[in-house]
Amino acid sequence: MFCFDLNRETGTFKLLSEADAGPNPSYFCIAKRKGLIYAADEVMEFNGVKGGGVTTLKYNQQNGNIEKVKELLVPDGGPCFISLSPGEDYLLMASYSSSSIAVVKLDDKGIAERVTDTISFAVNDGKVSHPHMISFDPAGKKVYLTDLGLDRIVIYDFDAVSGHLKQIENGIVNFPNGTGPRHFVFNPAGTKMYVICELNSTVSVFDVDTKGGLKLIQTLTTLDGAFKGESFCADIHLGNNGQNLYGSNRGENTIVVFRIGTDGKLSLQGRTSSGGNWPRNFVIDPSGKYLLVGNQKSGNISLFKIDAKSGIPVLSSGEYKLDAPACLKF
Repeated sequence: MFCFDLNRETGTFKLLSEADAGPNPSYFCIAKRKGLIYAADEVMEFNGVKGGGVTTLKYNQQNGNIEKVKELLVPDGGPCFISLSPGEDYLLMASYSSSSIAVVKLDDKGIAERVTDTISFAVNDGKVSHPHMISFDPAGKKVYLTDLGLDRIVIYDFDAVSGHLKQIENGIVNFPNGTGPRHFVFNPAGTKMYVICELNSTVSVFDVDTKGGLKLIQTLTTLDGAFKGESFCADIHLGNNGQNLYGSNRGENTIVVFRIGTDGKLSLQGRTSSGGNWPRNFVIDPSGKYLLVGNQKSGNISLFKIDAKSGIPVLSSGEYKLDAPACLKF
């Protein structure tokens, strides 16, 4: 794991620190209050035992130094996503390779302490489950899971005392075969969910009802109509002003921009090159003025300035070479 200082005026990166985040840390999340980072170690064997792992790290906000605090085994293995509960007392983890999800309790210091729940998914009609993202809604009321392999979203209630998940009634939302829902984001009010789908390169818009249920209202392609190659969607984020939605296309190697209407539906605003090959993950800086893309195959982080009027990212000369960047966060 690397910590950089970004000079937004010059577009230059300064490496502040580098830390051991465990084996193959493919995704991480950051606690707001305790100065802690949690990395999902996407392996099938962790310290000689079958399973994946979560590594807790502590960072110093003044100098950017990061140090490893603790490693914890997570059953089954292959965790590819990790997120925090709103109270920052639990972690949720999705394990792509082992068709499972897990809940991890944090102690009073915020250190990953123990696994409180695991759920494994069986093969369904010959299709293998591949959980990809798991996270709470903005209100912290429901937990949502994208299952790329079974083309569905699963919705849960969460018991904050026991640390257990329970699927809600009618809590499965199915997508057409071969869609591959991957990542999602809510609008700030939690009334709309936007889901980017890896396998058919689409983004879908859902109304969210008062019980957490989802109703599909729109699906759009993320690709240019003239593009004829193979492409797979990856990441999705809302712009800081709430007016634009951004998605990444691996293959077309673009960042696509949609304008969000007053009804929450999308219209195409434009697209720009990702500045490299295979944009797996990207992030918008806290000011909302810049966007950074981690291009996995070309091994670079590219810097964009977001046009204030159109919302379209404009590639700058700022770049940092880094082997296979997978997750970026401010």
